[in-house]
Amino acid sequence: MIGNSKDNLSRSGVDWGSIAIFFVLMLLGWLNIYAAVYDETTTEGFTLASRYGSQLIWIGVCVLTAIVIMLIDGIYYHMIAYPFYALILLVLVATLFIGTEVNGARSWLRLGGFSVQPAEFAKFATALALARYMSAYSFSMSAWRSRLTALLLLAVPMAIIMLQNDTGSAIVFASFLMVFYREGLNGWIYVAIGMVIFLFVFSFLWTPATLLAAILILCTLIESILNGAWLRNLRYLAAVALSSLLIYLIAAAVTGGTAGYYGCLLAASLLSLPVVGVYAWRSKLKNVLICIGMFIGSVLFTNLVDVVFDHMQIHQQKRILDLLGVESDLQYWGYNVNQSKIAIGSGGLLGKGYLHGTQTRYDFVPEQSTDFIFCTVGEEWGFVGSVVVLGLFCWLILRLIRMGERQHEAFGRVYCYGVASILLFHVLVNVGMTIGLMPVIGIPLPLFSYGGSSLFAFTLLFFVAVKLDACRRESSETGDRTF
Repeated sequence: MIGNSKDNLSRSGVDWGSIAIFFVLMLLGWLNIYAAVYDETTTEGFTLASRYGSQLIWIGVCVLTAIVIMLIDGIYYHMIAYPFYALILLVLVATLFIGTEVNGARSWLRLGGFSVQPAEFAKFATALALARYMSAYSFSMSAWRSRLTALLLLAVPMAIIMLQNDTGSAIVFASFLMVFYREGLNGWIYVAIGMVIFLFVFSFLWTPATLLAAILILCTLIESILNGAWLRNLRYLAAVALSSLLIYLIAAAVTGGTAGYYGCLLAASLLSLPVVGVYAWRSKLKNVLICIGMFIGSVLFTNLVDVVFDHMQIHQQKRILDLLGVESDLQYWGYNVNQSKIAIGSGGLLGKGYLHGTQTRYDFVPEQSTDFIFCTVGEEWGFVGSVVVLGLFCWLILRLIRMGERQHEAFGRVYCYGVASILLFHVLVNVGMTIGLMPVIGIPLPLFSYGGSSLFAFTLLFFVAVKLDACRRESSETGDRTF
């Protein structure tokens, strides 16, 4: 209860170091928002009506929220997990019909004089619901029913947000796959996901023959790493490569090209199966058989890339092509990223100094206080400042993982890993898109980007994790290790 929680706050179970890092990042974020909207020509001075003023109010709200969270008994977060998840789903569905459209996405609700983005709170609700379900005694990651149910808890809010046309916020839910891996999901699933990403990207850059060779080498390397039989796998690689490429050339010559590159590629892979099958049978290696399945699936997937790409929206297609260097349009689709890279690169080693960033001060970088807030860090604080900020984020994520590992019950462990995975995904994608390594999908940099919904949601996520971590001391003293 609240009285007991006050006693807990005075104990060493609270991770004050993590709390300090969180508020340092929040303060740095506010300073960068101020710098991003700073106008030396204005005479109005400090005003709460500005973006930095509004963000300061939200910071005050978040501080009060953090105190309330730490005073509430941790068992209540376990109790509200399913009801809060159901409530958020209803709000997400309602947003589809009564929400306000911003930048093409109907993902905002207007409440009085301010707007709220329910998708931000859906991350918190999903983290709680997954923690509740995956901490049940009946849950087992090796059981299909458990895996499908957990995936369904993840997929439902993701699908609704996709219907809101907010692809960036929906993709964030994929970060929970890190939680599934920690709880025992087969690693081959992640290898398959990696293969899908690899094939989707390089199908734009390589010819089918080159892609076939790359798939073959990649599958062989994966099998070699898992099995450790490097010399034997070299013979396997040579045999399959020669037979595949030979059949590919024969198919191309016989059909005169009428079957197309992918038709010949598919024929080559299928007719090479006897070679691979004999090797797998003689070696009695399950990993090889898995690689065969991955190899065939990869070849089949390459036929679907064009179909998937054609069904994307035009701005998504252009951003992918611009990211891969297939097309270059620095005046339109590639303008944001190009200006972002110019701003960050101009900062040099130590930066231009606080409030002296010309690219951000003169509004050359679009959305510089929201999605591209990291440009202000790079330009004004330079490489050293950027490393410090990223180092603080890494430190906080590692401490969240440590919180999860020292939990006495699965609920706290799953939840802490969920928070760490969301935070990691946001940082990697947001910073990656500002330096041209990720497509622009419009997700904020935690604690830095302007926006009350994002700041409040991350405060909820983080401080519930801290509270659950603090509760582990009490549970160990009473001998009760379950909720």
